[in-house]
Amino acid sequence: MITVSQALEHLFHLTAQLPHEMVDLRDAAGRMLAKPLAATRSQPPFAASSMDGYAVKGVEADLYAQFKVVGEAAAGHSWKGIIKAGHAVRIFTGAPVPDGVDKVIIQENVEKSGSVITVIDSSNLKSNIRPAGVDFEHGQILLTPPCCLSSGDIALLAAMNHATVPVIKKPVIALIATGDELVMPGESPHQDQIIASNNFGLAAMFEAMGATVRVLPIARDTNSSLKSVFKLTAGADLIITIGGASVGDHDLVANVAAELGMQQAFYKVAMRPGKPLMAGRMNGIPMVGLPGNPVSAMVCGTVFIKPMLLSMMGLPQLPAPRIKVILASDLIANGPREHYMRAIIKDGKITDAGLQDSSLLTVLARSNALLVRPPHDPFQRKGTMMDAITLD
Repeated sequence: MITVSQALEHLFHLTAQLPHEMVDLRDAAGRMLAKPLAATRSQPPFAASSMDGYAVKGVEADLYAQFKVVGEAAAGHSWKGIIKAGHAVRIFTGAPVPDGVDKVIIQENVEKSGSVITVIDSSNLKSNIRPAGVDFEHGQILLTPPCCLSSGDIALLAAMNHATVPVIKKPVIALIATGDELVMPGESPHQDQIIASNNFGLAAMFEAMGATVRVLPIARDTNSSLKSVFKLTAGADLIITIGGASVGDHDLVANVAAELGMQQAFYKVAMRPGKPLMAGRMNGIPMVGLPGNPVSAMVCGTVFIKPMLLSMMGLPQLPAPRIKVILASDLIANGPREHYMRAIIKDGKITDAGLQDSSLLTVLARSNALLVRPPHDPFQRKGTMMDAITLD
């Protein structure tokens, strides 16, 4: 058996950053930026009023000074005349400021009579003008990879006048659940069968990260069924099987995959849950065989597959991030394998979520973290700082 960190090293070695593609701006949210992007214009491209009011020469804006209103500027509609002494232009927020003007008197600080305004409050010393390029300037690089594009980034890209965006291609995952005991949700299992759940939970996990998941038909415990389903993985960037990766008489995945060209990188990891994990490359495509127990598969998805996917999308090759949390109750000593305990973080403290059997999805569903314990971790008392991985 190898350690979790050694398994991650192997998995990162199997993966490579995917190529990039151009997508419409409307489809870029949540995608990973592939190239640095510069502004194609300044923002604002002209000096603009930040208030509704009157544009004047600042040196004339004394208390009780009077101005003749000679025009109007609104957003999208500039005023092209020449400001003379004693003249003002009615201006609205976002409108281009006329040439020769360096102050906007807000409308609350004037009285208007016909076409003449009188300054009744000169205490506001602000110019109320946004200079051209105050947000960003033409040619300025504003976004660089690695960067998962947020709603704010999308707004910025629109202002930068980018209609299309270079993003990393979405990883395509071929997901295969295996086993004669499985039927799909909604079907009627006979007394010896159970409902397939791993493929749905894992698909939801990976799609939340931005991957495209192809949930393939359940592969039965025969060589012919497995080979038929493996043929459907063409075009995938990552192949994931669930179950059948152990060494029992009905665990056929490793042998069938080897027949189809898989070069195995490792088998078995010193962790719980998730010991019967294998990985390799099948005809150039990375393949990971996850354990069949529901919690084991989901934990391995968090610990191994998510970091792989992030690496494929251009992010650094790093393990799942950990946080330090205060232990809410005593914990007995751990065994020889690294343990990822289903746990609950509440009010800044962590406690195990109950029975740690790898088949109990109810325990996983009420958990919001994995409490990570190293091999042979001794008895830990309440109040100890522990490592944890948060669950999305």
